[in-house]
Amino acid sequence: MPNCTFDPVAVVVDWLDACRARHLDDLLDLYDAKAPFRCACEGLYQGRDELTRYWSTRLERAVPHAFSLADLAPDDYGVNPGIVLDYVAYDGTPVRMRFQFTKTGKIAASFCSRSRSVAGG
Repeated sequence: MPNCTFDPVAVVVDWLDACRARHLDDLLDLYDAKAPFRCACEGLYQGRDELTRYWSTRLERAVPHAFSLADLAPDDYGVNPGIVLDYVAYDGTPVRMRFQFTKTGKIAASFCSRSRSVAGG
């Protein structure tokens, strides 16, 4: 990401750490107040209240190996380049998450979908 004043990889690592630690407030603080989150399985969530509703149950029900990192790379998908993350979801299934960021390093948008494998293959 050219001209970044923040490290997008570090933001995604912080996101994973918040999920692993089951720290909902830390996770939500990484998102811009208006950031949409689109889950391919369940639809669109936007704003802190909706993100709280989505993530609170997933953090509470997470299996022991949930939020394990499989792969992390730059992503040029979409209008704004970002980061693509392959990881183990709260229920143990492989997931691919795409993140886009604001200029100040908040998550501007995120999109998740199931992966064929943990490595995103």
